[in-house]
Amino acid sequence: GRPLGALRRTHGEVVFTTGMTGYQEVLTDPSFAGQIVVMTYPLIGNYGINRLDVESRRVQVSGFVVREACETPSHWLSEQTLHQYLEAAGVPGITGVDTRALTRRLRSRGVLMGALTADETPEQALRRLRDLPRYDAVNFVADVTARAPYEWEPGGGPHVVVLDLGVKFNIMRSLQDLGCRVTAVPAGTAAEEILALRPDGVVMSPGPGDPAHLDTVAEAARRLAGRTPILGICLGHQVLGRVFGAGTYKLKFGHRGVNHPVQDVRTGRVYITSQNHGYAVDPDGLRDGMEVRFLSLNDGTVEGLVHPERGILTIQYHSEASPGPWDNRYIFSEFLALVTERRRG
Repeated sequence: GRPLGALRRTHGEVVFTTGMTGYQEVLTDPSFAGQIVVMTYPLIGNYGINRLDVESRRVQVSGFVVREACETPSHWLSEQTLHQYLEAAGVPGITGVDTRALTRRLRSRGVLMGALTADETPEQALRRLRDLPRYDAVNFVADVTARAPYEWEPGGGPHVVVLDLGVKFNIMRSLQDLGCRVTAVPAGTAAEEILALRPDGVVMSPGPGDPAHLDTVAEAARRLAGRTPILGICLGHQVLGRVFGAGTYKLKFGHRGVNHPVQDVRTGRVYITSQNHGYAVDPDGLRDGMEVRFLSLNDGTVEGLVHPERGILTIQYHSEASPGPWDNRYIFSEFLALVTERRRG
């Protein structure tokens, strides 16, 4: 391959994601922290980089792997090339790679730790990689969460507090579009501090890494359950599953892409979803009224839970998906229905 972006060493868990568009959202998605991301679509960067399609305050991936990086993007909003964007962010990448062969390897072997380097032999890089911590051993949420509470934008309506485990901006945009006032708080915020903000509902956001590292977050969720409506998305869903007795386990190569079919087991309806996760909920230990609501039609894994009495709804996929699909934005409206019901009650 050839250099793309910053010319420096990096390492991370090598994963692949599908989708013809959305590479800027992928780069800035905190759920990709600690990972080297392989794009399966062969041409990346063709519509450039703009200020609108960011999902966090910085590029979050550890590295980026593409078949071909477009050097002359064509879009009226474009301000930079992909190379310029990665270089300015200090993030290395590589282009000219047979991403189809690499994806096939990851599907057959499972995700692997990998390194990008420009000043070592392959043998030197491999020796260095063996001495570095594995992805599973690191609490990446501590790195990507907000450092202090902040209000998304001034507004009225129901007050929703987002527990930031690696929140994507489009979650807060989506809530604001539905008339909510949104406050984000760091992942370590205790339940009593959240309740002191007088929320009408709480969203536990997506984020990176193994939910087993998040005992403090789980304790806050345990104390919030039943006291305010809760929506858990992706990592938030996994934490809530653990609170209600479920285990979590690592998938062989995860679900990352924009075309994953999910079924609502209550109605039988199938939705096409955007997904980005490497862990899943084991439903066998679920207790205290928590039920499975959504299942993956690809592998049967749990894609969402519901607790009707306590006003808790969780999804493993991304209702806030940007650039799409938008089929699942109804989840936010369903959550707000729980908020409205609780406010009236």
